[in-house]
Amino acid sequence: MSRSSIPTYNKAPTLLILALLLFTVISHTGENVQARLLELGNYLWSDYVILRGDLPTPSCNPNLNLSHELNRLEHTFPAPSPDDLIPEIFDRNATMDSLKKQQALCQKKHAISQQNQDRVTLPVVIFRTVETSITGLALFSLQQERDVLILLLFIAAAIATSQQHHIAFRPIKSLYDQRISTTTQLTGNLLLFFSSLVHRSTAIDTGIAETHPEISIMMIFGFLTLATINIFQLIKPPSDLHAEQNIGHALLTIPIYSIFSLVASYYFIVAQQHTAGTAILFGQMFELAGLFINIGLYIWIGMLLKQTRIGELIFKTLTPWKLPPEMLALAAIIIMALPTAYTGASGIIIIAMGTVVYTELTRVGARKQLALAATAMTGSSGVVLQPCLLVIAIAMLNKEVVTDDLFYWGARVFLITFLIFFIVVMITKKDKFQITPIRLAIGPTLSALTSLVPYLLIFVGVLSVYSIVLHAYLDQFSAPIILPILLISIIIYERKFSNDRTDLENDPQRESTTSGALFESVSSAALHIGAILMVMACSFAIAGIIQRSGLFDSLPTDFDSTWIAMGFLVIALVFIGMIMDAFGALILVSTSVASIAYQQGIHPLHFWMVVLVAFELGYLTPPVALNHLLTRQVVGEDAFIPDPTISSFWYRNERILLPLTVMAITLLLVAFAPLVYQRFI
Repeated sequence: MSRSSIPTYNKAPTLLILALLLFTVISHTGENVQARLLELGNYLWSDYVILRGDLPTPSCNPNLNLSHELNRLEHTFPAPSPDDLIPEIFDRNATMDSLKKQQALCQKKHAISQQNQDRVTLPVVIFRTVETSITGLALFSLQQERDVLILLLFIAAAIATSQQHHIAFRPIKSLYDQRISTTTQLTGNLLLFFSSLVHRSTAIDTGIAETHPEISIMMIFGFLTLATINIFQLIKPPSDLHAEQNIGHALLTIPIYSIFSLVASYYFIVAQQHTAGTAILFGQMFELAGLFINIGLYIWIGMLLKQTRIGELIFKTLTPWKLPPEMLALAAIIIMALPTAYTGASGIIIIAMGTVVYTELTRVGARKQLALAATAMTGSSGVVLQPCLLVIAIAMLNKEVVTDDLFYWGARVFLITFLIFFIVVMITKKDKFQITPIRLAIGPTLSALTSLVPYLLIFVGVLSVYSIVLHAYLDQFSAPIILPILLISIIIYERKFSNDRTDLENDPQRESTTSGALFESVSSAALHIGAILMVMACSFAIAGIIQRSGLFDSLPTDFDSTWIAMGFLVIALVFIGMIMDAFGALILVSTSVASIAYQQGIHPLHFWMVVLVAFELGYLTPPVALNHLLTRQVVGEDAFIPDPTISSFWYRNERILLPLTVMAITLLLVAFAPLVYQRFI
């Protein structure tokens, strides 16, 4: 967990992170460029597919002496055997006809080959060199996705470790906290290093060929690097830590990934005598390399967005209406629903854009506790909307449902969440509900909207280039590739051409230069990428423990009623959401829990809607409350200091109570309302 201020650190790791992210963006863009170049090549030169490769010369002889060949074949023709009832006789005429046809075909092949060779002009050579080079880059990037992810993971994790920015329940404040947290990290990293070493050694000893041996090697060096950083931190701790000793607070500073690694290591090394087990499960993350690289890209997108004025300008359009804080929070949740649908998980969107949401809400007057509540549940309602990757993954893993039906009912669940949030904030509103009359607000609103016109033009322009030139459209697959280019274009516009450039020079939250904004976005993203990916990777080990332990195999599968079964499933799903990330939890539920629901007659669509809402409630539920931890991670510890002047229990704890109330009511409605309908309608 980070302290309120993060010191400047070496630029080299940040530049490596930037190189990996840009490599992914450029190489994936190269896939679209290569496809369009192939189309252009076929348009300019017919049969370009043939010209783009090496043109082999036919091996046959077009000037073969047919008489000599005929005599040779006759000479080698086997003599008839006396035992043959019908002896086979060499037919010179038929053989000569066959040789003439073969020679004609050979001459035709040579003629075509020569024609193609003549068509390989200098422009063709230049064009195909460019096209095949881009093709090679695209194929290389696809083959290296695992390597890119593991480098991204460990470099970012090293940065997060050196800056004490891993996700924990509380930040490090004292020297005692630092020793407890760092020693635990060191123990966990050494155990993961040892597990990886044993895994690699076992593979070598058994002679089993690893598909990607570099992964286990890089894991060994990665965990060793993290452990080395921990050792240096213990030897030379930061000088700005106070001397207070509080064991309770110190234990809360232990990163969640370290807790996961210790639990997994104990289970596999002590209980199962399977030392390599933790490393094997940790390595499962790299089988989904593309997905987790996209998570890194989305976090970078959020940090790029933070360097722009888009959030500020959007919220300025609401300022003339003087909306109450509750309505501003509702607007923030609606605005963030679509980005969540693209990223696929609320935790990712909090890391990526939580700072923007919290900053802009407080800037326009929302109280701190309400802003924290809205930030924590920013994406909780958007995970059910199209084109959420989590929903697509559900359909991929479960043949009982399809994406069209999931998104159809997901939109209705989103509306329910929206209505529940509106009702709850209206009941708990602190001040009288009052907005500016339309005749007074419409003018300033339109004026504020004009400042968004250049951004809209850039948005349309970039998407038009991608759609027209590259035939690439903004969807869940292309968004992590297109959005960085879009936001970098906006950053360039703001620093070079905007009339408000002077505002950036006086803004402490944003860099005033293009290069500074780009570097700051990557340096901030690196901290969060390392923190969130380490938690996600270690959660694979926790999921493996749950599966291997047979915990869900011991659960009851026969209930007296569907109502009891649903109540049991709701509790189990919320618990899973409390301790695991969305994608790891999804795999666990698909393999172990879904069948229980189906056996009890719960419709698959109904069950998976319950799963999505239950997960989000789990991410908001103490004592873990991952979404709140991520909010603390991005907005800073100071925002969580309670205001002593607030006496009301609700307003003092609104950041916890509001999200819990909204998502709990939504979950109860989604889980049990369909059962009521089936029972009485």
